[in-house]
Amino acid sequence: MKDTMIGVDLAKNVFQLHGASMTGEVRFRKKLSRPQFLKFMVEHPAAVVVMEACGGASYWARELVKAGHEVKLIAPQYVKPFVKRQKNDAADAEAIVIAAQRPEMRFVPPKSEDQQARAVLFRARERLVHQRTELTNALRALLYEYGHAVPQGKVHLKRIAEIIEAGTCDLPELAREEAQDLLEQIAEKTARIEAKTRKIAAQAALTPTARRLQTMPGVGPMTALAIEAFAPAMATFRCGRDFAAWLGLVPRQLSSGGKERLGRISKAGQSDIRRLLIIGAMSRLNWMGSRSIREGSWIDRLRARKPKMLVAIALANKMARMIWAMLTKQEDYKDPAPAGAA
Repeated sequence: MKDTMIGVDLAKNVFQLHGASMTGEVRFRKKLSRPQFLKFMVEHPAAVVVMEACGGASYWARELVKAGHEVKLIAPQYVKPFVKRQKNDAADAEAIVIAAQRPEMRFVPPKSEDQQARAVLFRARERLVHQRTELTNALRALLYEYGHAVPQGKVHLKRIAEIIEAGTCDLPELAREEAQDLLEQIAEKTARIEAKTRKIAAQAALTPTARRLQTMPGVGPMTALAIEAFAPAMATFRCGRDFAAWLGLVPRQLSSGGKERLGRISKAGQSDIRRLLIIGAMSRLNWMGSRSIREGSWIDRLRARKPKMLVAIALANKMARMIWAMLTKQEDYKDPAPAGAA
């Protein structure tokens, strides 16, 4: 049984360590460079090593597991309340140990190399989408300076191209050239986004988990890959409601004095999965509604008296709970229509 817990405040070059017994007695405090840190941890007897779940934490977790240590990651917001007085690296490392020794503390499982690689692909596509949006808004602003008001959205790019390329275009030649250059950059970004989308679809077809997730209506390759890349193992959660709460698809608690007060959704957890599930739920309500929602079902009754976005969030919550059940039971999606659901 390991009798030492080491809190590590990660950094790029200098790491702060705080070693303590399992009952909290301080054993050592060290400030080590990157090479010194790995050498020290390889030579140190097996211990429980705790770090904040931040950049580089999963890499160091894998390296320390190879050295025989047990590694735990804590979300930074759970460490902050345990920092004493002034904030510095030594205080942070000590706070990590104090937080980890709390019996009710929740830990974050480290990501595998494959998970991180999928996350890199997902983030690369997201970055290109943001860059295309920035370029489109810059082009719309340019045209607005000359009296052309174009609505938001990439669907209006064809209209913008017609304005720029028209023989009666009233833009000065220099402004017209810049607008054309922006259009070419947008076209380049679009081509790269489509290539990333195809790559994501190919990756989502490789694993049984992603293929299983796509059997659910409203879950496509993008959502399936995001769940594989960003969500921890479903065994981490006791039930589907815990997974939905982790995603932030439950009301924020503002209760006090025994009186329950519920606010808007908490928006905790992983924002990409939550956003994609809500988009998938909205697609079921919009384009698939007439086919997938049966008269008299719970969602049919809900959409008759609630705004569409609220109904979509409720459906996304249900989808999250179904995803937990599918992955824990290793089963494909089953249509719950006989039970009166959507």
